[in-house]
Amino acid sequence: MANLRDTFAPEKLPPLQLTSRSLDVGMLLGDRLAVPWYRTVFTNLGDVVSPETLPPLELESRPVDVGELIADQLSHLWLTSLLRNLADAVAPERWPALPLTSTPDESILPSKIMLLPRWSSLIEGPKVFPPDAPKLASSAAPPSRAAALPAPALPRPVVAQLEFLHVLENDLQRDVRRSRLRVRLWMSLAAAQVLFLLARLFWPG
Repeated sequence: MANLRDTFAPEKLPPLQLTSRSLDVGMLLGDRLAVPWYRTVFTNLGDVVSPETLPPLELESRPVDVGELIADQLSHLWLTSLLRNLADAVAPERWPALPLTSTPDESILPSKIMLLPRWSSLIEGPKVFPPDAPKLASSAAPPSRAAALPAPALPRPVVAQLEFLHVLENDLQRDVRRSRLRVRLWMSLAAAQVLFLLARLFWPG
């Protein structure tokens, strides 16, 4: 009942008094979700073809120099980084001495020489010796006396495994066919949208 009353006879409220500067946040999230999907595609393509000219950004904080951005570093040619690495190797940049505000603790290391025991001597537990490697048969025996050993029989695949592999292969082929069909459909739709935008640009109706 309250919703119906607000719809047909809304309450008269005084005008809203704003004490802060309003900020344009663009389209609200609810309105953006209510827009059909093809409208957003056309908007994105329109922003790429003719982007909107926005006013300069107003900064209220002090900028901090962070050096060259990662995107700018990746946009350079590989030759630039190669020359920079060679220059650093031949003539490295001189930095000032690092100021240290702490002193080493002499109680932990009384001398400048550190003696560390072997890690094997610190392990506690029974010693296990690996078994000796099997000795190979001597090749000096005459070939006439050597008995011919039969070749080991290969294990036969189980019928259930073969059936499972066959079903898996069929599922994979079906998924590949469907993915190719989806790619062709989306590429055709994108091409049609680009042609529509170009037609609207050159032949406005």
